[in-house]
Amino acid sequence: MQQSSPGPDDAEYAQRLARVQASMAERSFAALVVTDPANMYYLTGYNAWSFYTPQCLVVPADGSPVLFARAMDAAGAGFTAWLAPEQIEGYPEELVHRPKVHPYDWIAERIRERGLVDTGPGVCVGVEGDSAFFSARGYLALQAGLPGVRLEDSRELVNWVRVVKSDYELAQMRIAGSIAQQTMEVALRAVAVGRRQCDVVAEIMAAQVRGTAEHGGDYPAIVPMLPTGEGAGTPHLTWTDEKFRAGEATTIEIAGVHRRYHSPLARTIMLGEPSRRLADTAAIVRDGMAEVLATLRPGRTAHEIHSAWNTVISAHGLTKESRIGYSIGLGYPPDWGERTISLRPAEHAVLEVGMCFHVILGMWMDGWGYELSEPVALTTDGVERLTDCTQDLTIGR
Repeated sequence: MQQSSPGPDDAEYAQRLARVQASMAERSFAALVVTDPANMYYLTGYNAWSFYTPQCLVVPADGSPVLFARAMDAAGAGFTAWLAPEQIEGYPEELVHRPKVHPYDWIAERIRERGLVDTGPGVCVGVEGDSAFFSARGYLALQAGLPGVRLEDSRELVNWVRVVKSDYELAQMRIAGSIAQQTMEVALRAVAVGRRQCDVVAEIMAAQVRGTAEHGGDYPAIVPMLPTGEGAGTPHLTWTDEKFRAGEATTIEIAGVHRRYHSPLARTIMLGEPSRRLADTAAIVRDGMAEVLATLRPGRTAHEIHSAWNTVISAHGLTKESRIGYSIGLGYPPDWGERTISLRPAEHAVLEVGMCFHVILGMWMDGWGYELSEPVALTTDGVERLTDCTQDLTIGR
């Protein structure tokens, strides 16, 4: 029987809120309007497929936050969020998808009435300007509804608080890693000559949701990606109903997910004998991964990690322009990355114990490609791999 791991306790949520409010104080924010569903989940535990309509968590400089959502979703928030009933408000259904009114008209009015923000000159409120679910209309309505208040981009304030994981979060990342490993094993067994891509993806998605015997899975922020044949030279392609063909390679990028925590994983399978260039590239990338994992240490900078990788591949005449990794943790569509630290040149963020990364070494060439990735957590001694899949090129039939 599948078992659910316990959620965060009140002390964990209190610590998260305190860290966010401390960061807000450094920026002189009177309040913060949180619209990224991953950040809302981080601070409240609210979890539903409701982010396609306007919703937000308003965090005051001190005191308790208030969740605003569509009325039908506000009712559901009581089932998942730790918030008290008086901290959840639902806006009227008549405001949904209307051309001349907007939910943020109503939300702004309630912010004023509840005294969450003192309107007037010099008052600054942070907003998540790069959140995928905070529209231009929402911003304009909020701005109009808070006269005299200056709205300022928070520059991923909550995301940066989330970068260092608690012991509870690291435990969820390990569970997600176990689901990722089992899912990848299903994927590598399923890809075979003559099978339709869509049929293989059906098995992958079933494995993601089924999880392990101990822990059930969740839906991923990104669907399975399986560029195949000439398409393997391009990342982020999904699938078709075409059949897998002999003599072609497929890159597979998936994630294991538990309680919205994501451990992404990528591998490559070749149906038949690999070409010399593919086999050589696989060996070089594997060596590069070993060097990256050996270099990942607390106190190192992101660009040092990239430099270690570049030293390995440049010795073989290879180059890679894109980043080789990014921070991971909580995720909702359309992305499982935290949008904070990237492992790339000129990035000087200092790595700390408790950070988690998706180290993704994708080599996308002209008409062919190769991917190898690992989800990892930084420890006092270096890195902990969250999966244990072979790092070799898989040969299938």
